[in-house]
Amino acid sequence: MSAKHPIITITGSSGAGTTSVKRIFELIFRRENIEAAFIEGDAFHRYDRAAMKAKVAEEEKAGNPNFTHFNAAANELGILEEVFAEYGRRGTGKTRTYIHDEEEEKQHGTPPGTFTEWREFAPSDLLFYEGLHGCVVTDAINLAKHADLKIGVVPVINLEWIQKIHRDRSTRGYSTEAVMDVILRRMPDYVRYIVPQFSQTAINFQRVPIVDTSNPFIARWIPTPDESMLVIRFANPRGIDFPYLLSMIHDSFMSRPNSIVVPGNKLDLAMQLILTPLILQLVERKSRVS
Repeated sequence: MSAKHPIITITGSSGAGTTSVKRIFELIFRRENIEAAFIEGDAFHRYDRAAMKAKVAEEEKAGNPNFTHFNAAANELGILEEVFAEYGRRGTGKTRTYIHDEEEEKQHGTPPGTFTEWREFAPSDLLFYEGLHGCVVTDAINLAKHADLKIGVVPVINLEWIQKIHRDRSTRGYSTEAVMDVILRRMPDYVRYIVPQFSQTAINFQRVPIVDTSNPFIARWIPTPDESMLVIRFANPRGIDFPYLLSMIHDSFMSRPNSIVVPGNKLDLAMQLILTPLILQLVERKSRVS
């Protein structure tokens, strides 16, 4: 953690909705004139697309059919921790971009499934990470200790699967069976590396559908925000003005002393009300120590 060079991490698995949450942060940054350096978790994969396929095949031959990008060994988490540590000390560091599709290829001039060259951060007020491993703690690394604000985005599991199925079919051309295979292969690493991170976060945003999602593999549509509720859990509720939030967010209520439930279509409003003061506190603290 660093008062002079704060770090914010957004953690969630593939299909959880972290990209949508990132857009809300970008809106807050623009409105408050905050310059942020951005890291996408995919940039710290250890293998490009072709090399990952070869590595998965190698692991399967060795008796491990469940090697995925969720696994710490499939990512350069040691380098990521070095970047976090360097940013906390000096406000500098590096990242790159993993190219997912042809649209990103047009922007960066690098083929899909590969990485761009490493690049240095521009001068910034804070560092923002969004990806799979922002709060990972293992015997070898501890990314959680470097972040000043840690956010988890974790829809209930069937909704997470529905979102992933629809995204991978529409944007990546996968069949439902192919996505199902990916989900099954990821489950051990999901339990081992993704789930524990949500005990490290300061705030978790969990979307819960209020329509039938019992079989996510035949769902025709992703439940809409109007068909969802949002459970917001605070690890430390001290200092959170719950009466203010309840008055500002219509139809919200508290389910536990550290949790508030809001309508799913109020995600944007709830995040801005909750996160803007926390982000401004980091920036004000930075100004004082600078």
